[in-house]
Formats: sequence, structure tokens, C-alpha cells
Amino acid sequence: MKYRTLGKTDLTVSEVGFGVWTVGSSWWGITDEDFGVDLLRKAYDLGITFFDNADSYGDGKAERMLARALGDVRDKIVVATKFGYDFYSQRDDDRPGHRERPQDFSPKFVRRALEESLRRLETDYIDLYQLHNPRMETIQSEELFETLDELKREGKIRHYGVALGPAIGWEEEGVAAMEQRSLGSLQTIYNLFEQDPGRSFFRTARTEGVGVVVRVPHSSGMLEGRYTKDTTFSEDDHRSHRSAEWLDEGLRKLETLRFLTDGTARTIGQAALQFVLAEPSAASALPNIYNLEQLQEFAAATETPRLTDAELRRLASLYERNFDIEEALPAEAQA
Repeated sequence: MKYRTLGKTDLTVSEVGFGVWTVGSSWWGITDEDFGVDLLRKAYDLGITFFDNADSYGDGKAERMLARALGDVRDKIVVATKFGYDFYSQRDDDRPGHRERPQDFSPKFVRRALEESLRRLETDYIDLYQLHNPRMETIQSEELFETLDELKREGKIRHYGVALGPAIGWEEEGVAAMEQRSLGSLQTIYNLFEQDPGRSFFRTARTEGVGVVVRVPHSSGMLEGRYTKDTTFSEDDHRSHRSAEWLDEGLRKLETLRFLTDGTARTIGQAALQFVLAEPSAASALPNIYNLEQLQEFAAATETPRLTDAELRRLASLYERNFDIEEALPAEAQA
């Protein structure tokens, strides 16, 4: 495992981190808590020291699991968690599907959320406290950031950051947060197939000294190289809502990336992580880890060859051409 400094903070994080959402919620089909705890422990044994969490994952379950798994090495890991969703007044059972909960970034709620996270994590400080999917009005809230600075002075958090939502916008929010606030980190989706708005953040991140944390580096598993045209997902797995067209197009794009693995000693899953880590401002990538085989493969990614300049140029060209995938013609045009 290799390690990087998170932006201008004093936090050192593993280049491959662990997003605890995969074991602390049912979105990836994991329901065995003991299995999840064991996976977290094995991740640490393989050199992973950065664990990204949120208070709302499993309504606090993910934070409790991390404490159970790695509480005895608390001083040797970097604990990140998120806040902003009020799951105390609305539980998962009250929300069919994956609907977004109401948010609350008021100073009173933030302090309550922090104390609850500290209790569940069984610690007296959080290394990286992240706003969870904030809108622009939240980023512009002076009283919120005054509260966060107070919490830093009190020693309850070491640094704060912003974690942005799915890749459906957020560019304005991300840039404003980096330019206007003393962020330690910005978390965003970024991968070979979903590069926007992620790539628009990098220049600002370098200028402002903000460390970028990348989630979904494998495009919801597509870049792991395990899917086939017959792949299906269980009903409780969020990928079950993906369309057949998403799967088909992803597999066709994947065929154009064979040059990243043929004769390179990398798997496509490792190459996808190396693509993220080719960006200097990216401090850590958070693959979705839900079995031991994946964990071992991804943890070893930093020991594989870095992508060459020629490979990166070829990837940039492929992305601009949509990986040479043309949209299907309407039926009448094919006649």
C-alpha cells in the first residue's frame, strides 16, 4: 500500500480507502454484520488506513461496525464520516426505496449529530467531518462554518470537508466550497466512464490545497471486469435499478480498454484505480468492497504499474469519443 497527504491537512491516507457504506448498509447486498466487520479488519491488515463513513449509513450501523472492527487501532487509522441528514426523525423503514431524507445543517443539529457519531464510533474525535451532499445555500451558511471551526478548536474534529452527491451536477457547489471555505477535502464521483463533473474540480483543488477523495472509481462495478450480459442483481442491491442498456453500453465500452490490462500486470479493476490516482490532487480512491477477493485485488492496486502518459492520452481521447460507442439508431432508421 502507498500513502498520500490529504491536501494541505496533516492527515496521511492510504491511496486505496474503504467506503464503509458497502458493509454498513444493504445497498450492496451485504446483510451479515460479522462478515462486514471481518472485511474491515482484513482491510487494515492489508494496509488500508482510510475509512470513509456517514452517520446515515444503516442509520448509524456503519459507524458502530467500524468501532467494533478497528476500535483497538483507532490511533492508526483515519476516520472520516459525514453529517447533514436527519435520520433521527425519519428512519429507513419510513422511506420506501432510496429516497433522500430531509437535511439539517443548523448548528444545533450539527452538534447533536457529531456527539452521536462520536458515541457510535467510540472515539473522542473525528479526523475528517464531511458535509453530506450540501446544496449551495448550505455552503454559503456562515453560522455552519463558524460552528465547524468551533468544533475544530474544541478538538472534536480535526478537519472538515464536503462530500458531493451522484454525478448529476454539483460543479458549482464543489468549486464554491473549495474557493470559499477552508476545506480539508472534497469527495466526488470520478471514474473512467464518469469523469464529469469530477475532472472540473482538480485545478481548483490543486490551487486551494484541497485533497480530493474519489468514490465509485469502478462506475458501480462496471470497471471491475466481472459483469457479463447475463449479470443480474438481487432486489435489495441498488444496481438492480440499472437498465439493461446501462449494462450493455458499459460492456461495450469496457472492450475498448483492453490495452490497460494486456501485458501490463494489472487487472481492469486495478487500472481503474490507477486512473484515479494519476491525478495529483486525488489523495485516496474508495472502491466498493463487498468480498475478500475484491479487497485483496484493490488493496494491491497501488503496487501495479502507474498508467503511462501514452495510456492517459489514449484514455482522454476515448472519453471524448464516448469510447467509440454510437447511440442505437431508431428502429425506423434501421429499416
